[in-house]
Amino acid sequence: MKMSVGQIVEIVYMDKAGKITQRKIEILGIRAGRIRATCLTTGAPRVFLVASILSWQPVSNKRHA
Repeated sequence: MKMSVGQIVEIVYMDKAGKITQRKIEILGIRAGRIRATCLTTGAPRVFLVASILSWQPVSNKRHA
């Protein structure tokens, strides 16, 4: 299974400083090894490097109201 635009997933991510976080995101776009998404915890737009995602699982294929 692969990630796709509009999908909500939970990721475990390691940032460039080596800090590991877990968050739910809604994918807005995927291009050139980067995922553009909205963090559902903060509501903020974020960009994640695909190579820095340690694990992921789908949460829902539908938008939350």
